[in-house]
Order: sequence, then structure tokens, then C-alpha cells
Amino acid sequence: MKEINFEKFLSDLVGPLISFPEELVVKTFPDETNVITIQILVNPEDVGRLIGKKGRIINSIRTIAYACAARSGKKIEISVDSF
Repeated sequence: MKEINFEKFLSDLVGPLISFPEELVVKTFPDETNVITIQILVNPEDVGRLIGKKGRIINSIRTIAYACAARSGKKIEISVDSF
């Protein structure tokens, strides 16, 4: 099975949702063998837009990413921050 590039995947998924897509940074931090930690950094004005009302948008993004990671037998953790 082909390895998924989660940085590009999440950049393509999040980019259209925010006002400043040129400032989007996605970093990957491999913790353990099966856990991938990803940090999404956006402009401070885009944090609320990315999280959404009651966290619905970020939870939807996490669900999609979890499904992709599960196909590879891995787990994924996603956090959103501003810089």
C-alpha cells in the first residue's frame, strides 16, 4: 500500500477553509512507531475558522485523517495553533 503524505493531504484539505492559506504550515512529528503527531499552524485570525462552531470542522478533519491513517495501520493526533 502506498504511504500517505499527511502534510500535503492536510494542507490540501485545510487550505481552502482559511483566509490566509499562504501562511499555512503543517508539521509532522513522529512519536512512536504507530503514532503520527501533526501540528497545523495558521494565522491567528484563521484559528476560529478552522476549529469551527463547537469544534465541528476540526473534528471532521480529524475523522478523515484518522480513517486515512487507519488504512496504513497507524494512529494520528492533530493539533491546531497560531503563530
